[in-house]
Amino acid sequence: MKKTEELVIQALKSAARNERMKHSVQQSTELYPLLLKAAKRYVTGEKRQDAIPIAREFIAKDYQISIEFIGENTTDLLECQRAKDEFLQLIEDMGTLAMKQTVSFDLSHIGLSVNAELAYKHLVELAQKANQYEITLMISMEESSKTSDILDIYKKIASQYSNVGITLQVHLYRTEEDIQQLIQYPGKIRLVKGAFQEPIDVALKRSAELNERYLHYAEQLINANHPISIATHDEALIQEMEQRQYFNQPNVEIEMLYGIRPDLIHQLKAKGYRCKVYLPYGSEWYLYLCHRLAEYPENLFLAVADIINPSMLIRSEDY
Repeated sequence: MKKTEELVIQALKSAARNERMKHSVQQSTELYPLLLKAAKRYVTGEKRQDAIPIAREFIAKDYQISIEFIGENTTDLLECQRAKDEFLQLIEDMGTLAMKQTVSFDLSHIGLSVNAELAYKHLVELAQKANQYEITLMISMEESSKTSDILDIYKKIASQYSNVGITLQVHLYRTEEDIQQLIQYPGKIRLVKGAFQEPIDVALKRSAELNERYLHYAEQLINANHPISIATHDEALIQEMEQRQYFNQPNVEIEMLYGIRPDLIHQLKAKGYRCKVYLPYGSEWYLYLCHRLAEYPENLFLAVADIINPSMLIRSEDY
């Protein structure tokens, strides 16, 4: 990777975690609407009512979908409760529409940043409601400092509810051991490379070795007949897994983010593979946008284009 690209990636990841910068953007009557135009490439809107119609369009095209009310690191008790209530209403709305799909979320959005007991209490409420409607819950993974708490909560809930899944980050060294334990639980495992900036003694950088680890873990889960979501946009990695016939297995689905490589997931679905699109909504899009730009710095050019000419944005009809 070029040094300039590395500097851009580091800057964007730092910006994602800069609360002062985030607050300034949210309070700015000039910056907020401008950056929201760029964010709309990757988020369905700021409200649940924006996400559900788009989700139904994808379902009509035979895609699976995963909806998330984005947010994390919520330290205010009332805000945690409000987030939990929003997820409950999302599940209710999806259930009423017979959308037997997936709801994704960060545990730090519903209480983990306050304490683990609150996060678990709220998670039980969500799991009970989702179980009524045959909806799957997918717990997202966060910074490595939270991994142990997240997995402890997952193991506790997964022993009661099989409709709860967990995300694992391939770049963390600890995943080798974690996957051996989690394969014993029934919930789907979503496999991602890992987007967070971590110390070199905690995680691998993007590399050929990281791709080999991804293939290794995917093969482990497939051979164990464990439900798995292959969540990546890496075309070379996807081609290798396709060549190995991973996507032909009944326990495998391919998941991609809304607004990224619609052409690729469309091609994969046309081949008969199970494909899922992740559809986030909410006003906490700042961090999410920073991560999308950091993953592929050339997306900065798209962000500028989207701000100037929003008509160029990707829509569901592009899939």
